[in-house]
Amino acid sequence: MRNHPVIAVTVAAVTTGALAVAAVPAQAAEYHSALKIRGVQYDAPGRDSNSCATGNTDEEYLTIKNYSSSATVNLRNYLVKDATGNRFLFTANHYLQPGDHVKLRGGNGTDSDSGNVVHRDNCNFMWNNPGDTIYLYKPAGGRSDVHAYTKSGSDSDGNGYIRFHN
Repeated sequence: MRNHPVIAVTVAAVTTGALAVAAVPAQAAEYHSALKIRGVQYDAPGRDSNSCATGNTDEEYLTIKNYSSSATVNLRNYLVKDATGNRFLFTANHYLQPGDHVKLRGGNGTDSDSGNVVHRDNCNFMWNNPGDTIYLYKPAGGRSDVHAYTKSGSDSDGNGYIRFHN
């Protein structure tokens, strides 16, 4: 797993002698949780279309992985959201064994524990192509993980997929 620096604060002197403080975005913090955002296919292959019948929102997905070596985690009441307030709440039981993952896909479809897939049942894209911040919250409300990305700065091969954790 990649280590992330703790939230950094920049302090600069201003001409008036006062200090200005600018905090670096929250994605710099590392949260203690078995569940982490492994990666995101933020730009679905092909021309973006959020039509439920013919669109490609099901090709946009977020992969969440259980990095615990011993604990099974139930995703029920975990919340995924982005910087603009789009959100998805896992309302059903979905168990991740140690080392297991789930793909949270856009569009409509059949959820499957054995197929490791949950659908948002929403045909609108959730992740913004130019850049976004992805938040994963525990049922009690604390952050499990958070990552920000930009298409130009985070996707070196330009394939629309970014990996955050191995």
